[in-house]
Amino acid sequence: MQTTLGRTLHALGLTLVILFTMFPFYWMVTSSLKDQSDLLASPPVWLFVPTLEHYGEIFADQKVVNAVINSLIVSVSTTALAVLLGAPAAYALARFEFRGKQDLWFWFISNRMISPIVLALPVYLLALQVKLLDTHLVLILIYLTFNLPIVVWICTDQFRSIPKELEQAARLDGANQWIIFRKIYVPLGIPGIAVSAIFSFIFSWNELLYALVLTRRTVQTAPVIATSFMSGYELPWGKIMATGTVIVLPVIIFALLVSKHMVRGLTMGATK
Repeated sequence: MQTTLGRTLHALGLTLVILFTMFPFYWMVTSSLKDQSDLLASPPVWLFVPTLEHYGEIFADQKVVNAVINSLIVSVSTTALAVLLGAPAAYALARFEFRGKQDLWFWFISNRMISPIVLALPVYLLALQVKLLDTHLVLILIYLTFNLPIVVWICTDQFRSIPKELEQAARLDGANQWIIFRKIYVPLGIPGIAVSAIFSFIFSWNELLYALVLTRRTVQTAPVIATSFMSGYELPWGKIMATGTVIVLPVIIFALLVSKHMVRGLTMGATK
């Protein structure tokens, strides 16, 4: 009886948490499908005839299309670089002992402790000095500085969980350090690499402050364009919600694609 009651309460609690977390997304999507009269209705209209008018408006606006493309370029490039640079660094931190290792580890972690607003002005002045304002490169570099520690942090813990005996066996077979990393640690570390890639992509895709400070018109990202719809005289909630939905969808698709590799990575191991 107690077991049944506990399972029921557990399921009820999970259901409430899921509803609480999913409701904002539901509200955004449904609002993007309502016409202006339904959007401003009080009390809210729950049953309505969907319309794609707002999506037609944002996709007809070349600025929105360019902003989504810019976000994709910056986010994908940042994620790829963060994983390519962070995974080998995490392997070195997980398996080698060298002078200054703890200081380097603390430096990686402390990068996430700094508030972005503190660095916004210095980064702007530096980008202005080297003439990188309003370029993809400046966003990729600044995003890399706070995404690389995440990859290193997650992958280091993942690599530490891999038995050292596998590496020792590979050395006895004549494998060098690069082959050991590529053939053993990368396949067995896929879950951690996938999770770090998801976080890196999400943080890059959703970042607003640096994109707002370091871009003008050419390289504006999707979050910047979404905020540009707001003015003191008009709030086009339909366009804002439609843009928000378009911004969220690539993150969801990327997470779903990478989750397959996470599951595959969990089934790969020394016993395969």
